[in-house]
Amino acid sequence: MRKIVFIIIAFLTLPFGRAGVGLLYSSPIECVGTATQVVNGNDTLFLFRDEIHLRTTNGADAVWYMTDGSVYTSGANEIFPDEGGYYIEQGGVRSAPFYVFLYREPTDLQLAIEPDCGTTTLRLTGDPLPWTYQTSSGARACERACTIDYIALAWNGETWADSAAQVETKLHAGSYILPPLYASTEITLTYDQAVRAALGYPPASIVVPLEEKDVRAVNMELTSIATTRGKEGEKSNERNRPTSQKLIVGSEYSGPLEVAMYSNPTPAAQYYRWSIYKATERIVTRNDMDIRYTFSEPGSYRVVCSVNNSYCQSDSMELTVAIAESYLAVPNVFTPDGNGQNDEFRVAYRSLREFHCWVYNRWGKLVYEWTDPAKGWDGTINGRPAAEGAYYYVIRALGTDAAKDAQYIGLKAVYQKKKAAADESVIGIYQLSGDINLLRKKQ
Repeated sequence: MRKIVFIIIAFLTLPFGRAGVGLLYSSPIECVGTATQVVNGNDTLFLFRDEIHLRTTNGADAVWYMTDGSVYTSGANEIFPDEGGYYIEQGGVRSAPFYVFLYREPTDLQLAIEPDCGTTTLRLTGDPLPWTYQTSSGARACERACTIDYIALAWNGETWADSAAQVETKLHAGSYILPPLYASTEITLTYDQAVRAALGYPPASIVVPLEEKDVRAVNMELTSIATTRGKEGEKSNERNRPTSQKLIVGSEYSGPLEVAMYSNPTPAAQYYRWSIYKATERIVTRNDMDIRYTFSEPGSYRVVCSVNNSYCQSDSMELTVAIAESYLAVPNVFTPDGNGQNDEFRVAYRSLREFHCWVYNRWGKLVYEWTDPAKGWDGTINGRPAAEGAYYYVIRALGTDAAKDAQYIGLKAVYQKKKAAADESVIGIYQLSGDINLLRKKQ
């Protein structure tokens, strides 16, 4: 029987109120007037707007008891009781206890805000007047429901934007802890919203502003844009070139790679700290809001950024960039027939900082030269198709992994050093020559 009563009480937790007679309880009891109810654990509380007025519904004589077991009145089917806890007996059946109150406003409520780095503290003073009552097992209190509304800054993937936030809690004197707030906002504490609506009262709120000058917490979101080379969808002879402005973690890129990096700070940030590490060595320190850096030498880099002001510092964020070793390979044939395939004499390359190629005909006359490894010879001389056959090329190039003072030397010496692998000075130095065959499709 007791389990059934509790299930019915739980079903009646939705607050309501209306003038006149309303059934508020699983037992045969009517509330007269404007009333609503609140469930506190297993206890049902009735809140009245004007006066506490109850009556039974089946007309039988009722004995009204206080929850301490004393008789409040006997034989009455309608009462105007004081605030407190009651139950009734009719025909030998006892109801579950219930608790009645007149609705009263909390007194002297004041709200203050204490912004900090990791949290925002709200302090409520005054008397929230929780509904306190005696049960058979002792004193209990039912705190009023309240909500805290404010506007937070949230990263939407592109920028910091206003985002409405709400916390549902209980009204109590003391502290409320919110997340850090990064921009000015009004904080609104609203209490008894459902109860007041049911009793016909207007909403009751306390508003405290967080002004811009008082904002302390800072945050950031590290983003980057890489400078891509070539046109979108263009076939490229550069290996590992960036095809997207967004750097992909785990990818190894051809250098030199220029990257613009943005701290995207929240408004209270004043100072910025960037550090770029190659392996474990810090090679760059900067204090600008945003920076641009060209990653040239092969290796793994970490970009670390944080923002701060006189009070707070953000967590550090990291970006990783990996630059591949240099590479240069030369084909032995090309077919400038206009079919879109192998129409130019181009090298395959990666991570070059310097390049120069000369093409000679069989009589040793220079017919074409270029210095951009992404380009090549289209098989024309002075705008006219060159004759089919073998041409001779000479290439000199330096990779980004070559020593800063690297110099070109005789081809034979380079070959011997590479073969013996005895001198790292040849790393990234390319001195190549050979035949390139020009073939045209027969018409």
